[in-house]
Amino acid sequence: MFPQFGATADTLSKASTIMFRIGTDAHLYDDPEDVNIAPLLDSKFDSEKCEALKRLLALIAQGFDVSNFFPQVVKNVASHSLEVKKLVYLYLLHYAQKRPNEALLSINSFQKDLGDTNPLVRAWALRTMAGIRLHAIAPLVLVAVGKCARDPSVYVRKCAATALPKLHDLRLEELSSTIEEIVGTLLTDNSPAVVGAAAAAFSSVCPNNYSLIGKNYKRLCTILPDVEEWGQIVLIGILLRYAIARHGLVRESMMFHLHSKEHSSSENDDSDVHSTVGKVGIDPSKKYDSELASMISRCYIEGPDDYLSRSSYSNRVSLAFSGAKFTSCKNNEDVKILLQCTSPLFWSNNSAVVLAAAGVHWIMAPRDNIQRIVKPLLFLLRSSRSSNYVVLCNIQVFAKATPYLFASHFENFFILSTDSYQTKALKLEILCTISTDSSIASILKEFQDYIRDPDRKFAADAVAAVGLCALQLPKMASTCLEGLLALTRQDSFTSDVRTSEEEAGVLVQAIMSIKMIIKQDPPSHEKVIVQLVRNLDSIKVPAARAIIIWMVGEYSKVGEIIPKMLLTVLKYIAWSFASESSETKLQTLNTVAKVLSNSRGENLETLQKIARYVLELAECDMNYVVRGRGCFFRKLLSCHLGSKKLEDEVITSPENEGLLNVLSEHMFHEQAIQQSPVPINYRVYLPGSLSQIVLHAAPGYEPLPKPCTILHDADTEADVSEQDGSGSFTGSLDEGSGSYNGSDHSVTSGGNTESGESGSSNEDENIQDPLIQISDESHLLPAASADLEELMSKRDLETWLDDQPSLPNSSIHKESKVPRSARISIKDIEKRVRPKTYELLDPANGNGMKVDYTFSSDVSNISPHVVTIQATFKNCSIETISNIVLKHEDSTTKPSDCSESSSQDDVPALVPMQEITSLEPGQATTETIHVRFHHHLLPLKLVIYFNGKSFPVKLRPDIGYFVKPLPMDVEVFRDKESHLPGMFECTRSCIFKGHVDDLNKEKGDHTFSKDKFLVVCESIALTMLSNANLFLVSVDMPIAAKHDDASGLCLRFSSEILSNSVPCLITVTAEGICSEPLNVAVKVNCEETVFGLNLLNRIVNFLS
Repeated sequence: MFPQFGATADTLSKASTIMFRIGTDAHLYDDPEDVNIAPLLDSKFDSEKCEALKRLLALIAQGFDVSNFFPQVVKNVASHSLEVKKLVYLYLLHYAQKRPNEALLSINSFQKDLGDTNPLVRAWALRTMAGIRLHAIAPLVLVAVGKCARDPSVYVRKCAATALPKLHDLRLEELSSTIEEIVGTLLTDNSPAVVGAAAAAFSSVCPNNYSLIGKNYKRLCTILPDVEEWGQIVLIGILLRYAIARHGLVRESMMFHLHSKEHSSSENDDSDVHSTVGKVGIDPSKKYDSELASMISRCYIEGPDDYLSRSSYSNRVSLAFSGAKFTSCKNNEDVKILLQCTSPLFWSNNSAVVLAAAGVHWIMAPRDNIQRIVKPLLFLLRSSRSSNYVVLCNIQVFAKATPYLFASHFENFFILSTDSYQTKALKLEILCTISTDSSIASILKEFQDYIRDPDRKFAADAVAAVGLCALQLPKMASTCLEGLLALTRQDSFTSDVRTSEEEAGVLVQAIMSIKMIIKQDPPSHEKVIVQLVRNLDSIKVPAARAIIIWMVGEYSKVGEIIPKMLLTVLKYIAWSFASESSETKLQTLNTVAKVLSNSRGENLETLQKIARYVLELAECDMNYVVRGRGCFFRKLLSCHLGSKKLEDEVITSPENEGLLNVLSEHMFHEQAIQQSPVPINYRVYLPGSLSQIVLHAAPGYEPLPKPCTILHDADTEADVSEQDGSGSFTGSLDEGSGSYNGSDHSVTSGGNTESGESGSSNEDENIQDPLIQISDESHLLPAASADLEELMSKRDLETWLDDQPSLPNSSIHKESKVPRSARISIKDIEKRVRPKTYELLDPANGNGMKVDYTFSSDVSNISPHVVTIQATFKNCSIETISNIVLKHEDSTTKPSDCSESSSQDDVPALVPMQEITSLEPGQATTETIHVRFHHHLLPLKLVIYFNGKSFPVKLRPDIGYFVKPLPMDVEVFRDKESHLPGMFECTRSCIFKGHVDDLNKEKGDHTFSKDKFLVVCESIALTMLSNANLFLVSVDMPIAAKHDDASGLCLRFSSEILSNSVPCLITVTAEGICSEPLNVAVKVNCEETVFGLNLLNRIVNFLS
């Protein structure tokens, strides 16, 4: 075409591609090895800087490592160009954790940008600061978030809410109370966008702090329809949990009705249910399965694992919530407003929002209004193909509990050709559940088409569904049996041609369905059994033949026809025994033994001959299972076989003969024992949750709270929580961080095995040394330092952010005259220090492998930079785990470099551990690993390899084990302390409660009572030594005028930093009453001021 222009299809295609790329940034991906990036970053023109930064981000998107440009990029963070600043922020977020030292250089620019007039700049700065996720700047980020939470811009406040979960992920427990207060502030915002982000932060940070919700409950319900879609899902869950925890379940709701053991306890309830059922034309007696429905409602509140863990069926059904744990929807305004505000969400464009709203009405709405959830759910099936399976999983639970809800809408569950197999299986089960007398004809006609489907696995499921419908509607049993019998007579099943496995599965399923129907009423289905037996010669599938032979033995005395044809059938199966499969042979043996043991009459001799013949063939069979079954029956039925030889071999006494008769009767004769119902073991989770789809508790899943667990108003609870804390928000770190409590997330570790050097080395020396030495300590430290000029104080942080500093905390400890004290020694305290274990890899995420670790007090002999850790590997699965090894994430880093004490790599190193060859199920082994952290606050990224798979984990450091014990006496301690004043000294206070439980135990033990002061001293010392590798220098106990006054108590600990052997001295003083929480002041003297401050924060953390 157009040869005069020299154009071809190839050139035209290239030309169109070039035209398409004009005006885009696609050219940035063309040359990944562009060497002009560095000069462009140093250019004076913003356009060239933008070009370079875009090239860097393009390289990052392609997987290239461009961290070597980090210093040049950081210099551009102060640019006035918004485009340059935004690109720099994106780059910093990606590499901040890998280059933490350089990232800290940009903090000043971030703080300056937080005061920018442009809200986008303020939001970008906050988002980048929170995204860096370094422990060292967490206090700065917290104060910045607190400032931005009060920003006039909605977008900035939303970014502040988004930053809170990132701060919480750092696991800095001393900041948790402050983070919760900021969440509460954001929940009171008037902007729906901010409230949605705040709800997400609440669910991540403090999901059980319902006092924050109680203050704003009605306003949150009112603003719910205006919140963004994904925020609506989170907020609906929060409001539902609060309503149940505060008021309990609704008395008129389905959950209350299902919790009742007697569902017809009141006439009003019955009339409501019957009126609801009558609207859809369903028999009220079939409104729901009471046992299954009760199990569903209990699983919502207790959790499936706890509910199913109860061993007996009686225990499951015996529990019932008292009437005090229910409320009335008519009188409860909180429940009314929740239902009203979630009703408009039934027609949301987001299917997850519809499911969340339906879940609220399913749990809390009155029974008369429960049908409101049906049409929105059915609309989702027609409108959203991608979410069909998720919606059907939830409808399946609703239909099992209350089939009448969806009974009149059965046509919506007819299967489409485009449905996946999983969707088809769910629809079949739902159709079986909701089938009624009026709809069963249409459903069975639909099943006939499904049975002819090319997918024979689905056809087998359809055959099974026919049997389930017959069980649910006994009136249709004869109709279903006719169709199933016709299916067994098809040529594909009766021809001599070998049947495929899928076709065989359809036949086996048909006969199993017939078997289930016959079991309900055997006498009325005698002719069906006869027809199956007559077709036995034409049926070639072994599993199907085995089922028919089983029915011959099970129903050998049913009716009049079967006993007459029994002898002929037994002769046939005996004749064909040698050519049968092992499965059929085993059922043949069972049938022959059952018939022989129950036979009495004229055909007994013939039956004995058949039995002896079959048993002889079985004893010579190639399959050892068949041989064993034959030998067992030969000895068990020796008294029935009529052979004197067999009787002489087996029976040696009348007792043996009676025992064999009793055993055979119990095995083969009909028993009239009434068996207890088998409990239903379905695993049911909350509607709309991921756990309901995967059928196990997904990470983060929590059942509904126990009803009425909030007994007081939110304001009262907030006041109580504030009294328990030692400070209030605002980001202040000098007066403690408020109501800290020891959380499982706190990374603390095991004890100090060398602290025993503070005492004597043997019992003889301990006897010689007095327990208490009186000394006149006039220069002991006061309970707390009056110096408020700390490095990380609130005033300094807010000044850096150009914020108006608030008034300083007035809780300054006053110096008091310290009384005379007695120096005591605590015997054998090192033996009571127990290492604390923390989880590195849990079995749920590690394919059955569980890895725990503890920090060891042993000093590594490899390098002073190395920390010793004990890692325990345990196989919690049922299979052998092999080739277990722990490696560093960066494969290019050589772990052997860790032995060089002068090495200062950018990433931490790991000394290679010896590979664990294998671990059997339940077996555990402990390995010692040596790691060198890059920083005492940065985690070490590791990878666990086993069975050819890799599992990334993070080993978080504990600064308490970056030191080692430094033995010294009190005089040396004071001398070193006097040389580290001023900037080398930092102090914080907190509330210590660890001794209160010990004292309460002492009160209950009347046989032996310890001195209160000694209990307090031991509690503080054990807490310190169990969480840090320290040396206990001395314990000075005051000789107070008041018997219970602990003011003046002083404990001294010494240590030195592993990396540089710099001494680190710790002094702990206490004030208050022994039987109450104590005001504890902790002072750290160290030349490494940053290390000393972080160690101080860690000590205050675990003492609180």
